[in-house]
Amino acid sequence: MDWDEPRTVKKRLEPANLEVMGVAELTEYVGELQAEIARVRTTIAAKEKTRAGAEALFRK
Repeated sequence: MDWDEPRTVKKRLEPANLEVMGVAELTEYVGELQAEIARVRTTIAAKEKTRAGAEALFRK
């Protein structure tokens, strides 16, 4: 654990009740989930780039 980073509590999304959703609602829900996944992947990529830069700097 990095001491400079704030401690985060893992919070999981509650599964949605899919049984009460219609096809249009389910399609919209899938789109929302895909958008969130894309946002997370973008954040991961940015953090990996920052980390790689820092590691390269400290290897010298």
